[in-house]
Amino acid sequence: MLPYCSLLLLLCVAQLLSTSSALPFEQRGFWDFAMDSMDSGGMMTMMRDEEEGSGVEEIPSPDLPMCPFGCHCQLRVVQCSDLGLTEVPKNIPSDTKFLDLQNNRITELKENDFKGLTNLYGLSLRNNLISKVHPRTFVPLKHMQKLYFSKNRLTTVPKNLPASLVEMRIHENRIKKVEAGAFAGLGNMNCIEMGANPIHNSGFEPGAFKGLKLNYLRISESKLTGVPKDLPETLHELHLDHNQIQAVELEDLSRYTHLYRLGLGFNHIRDIQNGSLSFLPRLRELHLDNNRLTRVPKGLPDMKYLQVVYLHSNNIDQVGVDDFCPRGFGMKRTFYNGISLFANPVNYWEVQPATFRCVSNRLAIQFGNYKK
Repeated sequence: MLPYCSLLLLLCVAQLLSTSSALPFEQRGFWDFAMDSMDSGGMMTMMRDEEEGSGVEEIPSPDLPMCPFGCHCQLRVVQCSDLGLTEVPKNIPSDTKFLDLQNNRITELKENDFKGLTNLYGLSLRNNLISKVHPRTFVPLKHMQKLYFSKNRLTTVPKNLPASLVEMRIHENRIKKVEAGAFAGLGNMNCIEMGANPIHNSGFEPGAFKGLKLNYLRISESKLTGVPKDLPETLHELHLDHNQIQAVELEDLSRYTHLYRLGLGFNHIRDIQNGSLSFLPRLRELHLDNNRLTRVPKGLPDMKYLQVVYLHSNNIDQVGVDDFCPRGFGMKRTFYNGISLFANPVNYWEVQPATFRCVSNRLAIQFGNYKK
């Protein structure tokens, strides 16, 4: 019996020595774990987990778009404003829809600044120091519709603008001249804001606006002395406020028969020739405030759709009974809902009540007090 027990003990010791002599497990890589689990069905489980997205964390691709340093990128909007940038940043994601570069210190736009941004819809360069734009800067932006370029140092309209452009704001620059064909190929353009540029009437070369089908144009706060005669005839809104226009002559408005709103406030207008307003049969709103008129302009009663007339802050000292309303019943299609005559030397008690017979409400008439 003893020899048998001794033999059994020796066998147990040998078994223990055999197990303890094995090296500890060292995983050298992912596939070491996979191969170790293959015989127990773990490989198949791992593969299923990977397919379902729950087994292994996805490693980001090195091709994913990056956001320029200091900028915020979200939902295809890249905001790089107020960073003190002196040039357009690199690594702008190619799928960017709106790029905000306003309030920086960028001085120049180079040829490849927007390379690859074919999906860009809107670009804001407002309030920089840009004075130089490469002729091919905007060539890659084949789908851009909105360009905000105000408060810079441009002296001319940038060249080769995208044909897709719908709205452009280039006010508060240093533009003195608009060359012929400056907007060539921009048949989709709807709105141009170019006020607060030191441009005279002579600064618009013949054909400067050729091909444009604008609805809205503002050339306020400039150095115009008369109504420009070569603007797009499709205009619905024309704003020429804060200029040095002296008078409105007979043919000045003959081209703009589609106007709904005309802004001529804050000029030096003393005279509006009789018949000049007859070219504006669709006009709804007329701004002639802060000028030097001494009488209500002739022709207002014949404007069937006119609803708002600003005549305050002039030198008007009398108002006739037929200055605003037609004599015949039903000739005016819409009543006035706003007539401003305050800050004029006319005594309101001397104006006959019938003068405003085509006004919708007496509260729509603004007289106020005159202070010389």
